[in-house]
Amino acid sequence: MIVVRSNGSGGRSMAHVLVIGGGVAGAATALLAARRGHTAEVFERDTRAPGTALDRDFFGWRRPTVPQAAQPHVLLGAARNVLRGDLPDVHAEMLRLGARERHELDWFDVRPPERPGDEDLVMLQARRIVLESALATALRAEPGVVVRYGEPVTGLITAPGPSEGAGIQVTGVTTEIGSYPGDLVVDAGGRRGGTERRLAEAGCRPPVVERHRTGLAYFCRWYRLPAGLDEGPRRPWAVTGGPFAGCAVFPADNRAFAVTLFVHTADSTRSALRDPAVFEAAARAFPPGAAWLGLGAEPLSGVLATASLDNRWSTLVDEAGPVVTGLVPVGDSITHTNPTLGQGTSLALWAARRVARTAHRDPGSARYATDHHAWAEHTLKPWFDFQVVADAAIGERFATRAVRGGTAREVSALFDCALEDPEVMRARARVRHLAEPPGRAYADPEIRARVARWLADRPHYAPNASGPDREEWEKLTAG
Repeated sequence: MIVVRSNGSGGRSMAHVLVIGGGVAGAATALLAARRGHTAEVFERDTRAPGTALDRDFFGWRRPTVPQAAQPHVLLGAARNVLRGDLPDVHAEMLRLGARERHELDWFDVRPPERPGDEDLVMLQARRIVLESALATALRAEPGVVVRYGEPVTGLITAPGPSEGAGIQVTGVTTEIGSYPGDLVVDAGGRRGGTERRLAEAGCRPPVVERHRTGLAYFCRWYRLPAGLDEGPRRPWAVTGGPFAGCAVFPADNRAFAVTLFVHTADSTRSALRDPAVFEAAARAFPPGAAWLGLGAEPLSGVLATASLDNRWSTLVDEAGPVVTGLVPVGDSITHTNPTLGQGTSLALWAARRVARTAHRDPGSARYATDHHAWAEHTLKPWFDFQVVADAAIGERFATRAVRGGTAREVSALFDCALEDPEVMRARARVRHLAEPPGRAYADPEIRARVARWLADRPHYAPNASGPDREEWEKLTAG
């Protein structure tokens, strides 16, 4: 076990926050809490912190409990806003380490006239390790934070609830080394963190879990642009797809980028995509894959596969009230979303910031637990629901290999129209960056009229027509 303790005095502490898990959500929770005057203690399974040797850590650090660490990530405008507003040093460190910023409206040769809110439409392009490294650097310098690497939580310390009907209260955690009391325990351990099992051992009612299978399998490979070429093509669009498969390009830091192919888990060609030669041939059949791989990029990895993903919502409040007090979830512990929309980090940072801003409000009480739940239902759940609907549409299309009309045609038209119409692109970007819910952005009469005119000019428009047809795909995946 390695303890990393920051130097200096933290000033007056309002609460002592114990954080289970030192990933992005856990590290951000501790850092944000400390900067609001609390003290924080983080318990992390891994034996060391991310460093600044990015390629070594990203490609060489074996992290079986964090399978998503080597997958592509993107920090949407919502996540970037949290960093710039509450953790500006982390944002600056990410840029120093090579992260790039890209404004959605830079798709056009000339950016359209700026409007209020356009500052929210900027993404940070970087591998996950860049964010992790920047957070670790900030934690080491932050007064009031202790990070216990190699000391995972093994159990919860509990007591009777503080009031009638409050059930059981979590008052601390245990590890193989000792017991640690706290005012609030934050579960940032993710889907596999073991909190559900520990709550059952403590005699709590089970969490309320909503789960939706996506039916999608992802295959990605990392590349680096040739020396002297700092940026890839602005066009074609980074994500395209047909009725049975899709391709996405994720530009990252230091000339690195990932190409991802996704198919239905029942697709008979799925296993062939693990072969690098087959993967690359298939990726080149899509416009973004062809454009980026045609630049002479150097492969940095094999083909990394992930599947059996689901959208999962888990809360610690049921019809009878809180199933436990003194413990709240953040990050994947409350909402795990499939990566197609890239929402995960933004939702995690929102939850971390909320905990930091409220940890002084009697955190062991039933009221605190219900308030956290109500905030999550109001702020996070709509975006989870949006992800579920989007993935269901993709999964159904891939499973049936159908190009459907009706509403699906209109939705696809909105996305394709955005590539030509700056106003529609702005609406699409506001949804993509979690600045405005789709029900409001896409219902705007002007946006609906623009998409309707675009469709009227294209009576034979067929959605999801980008990429190879099935016959060509079968040949490509047959090697």
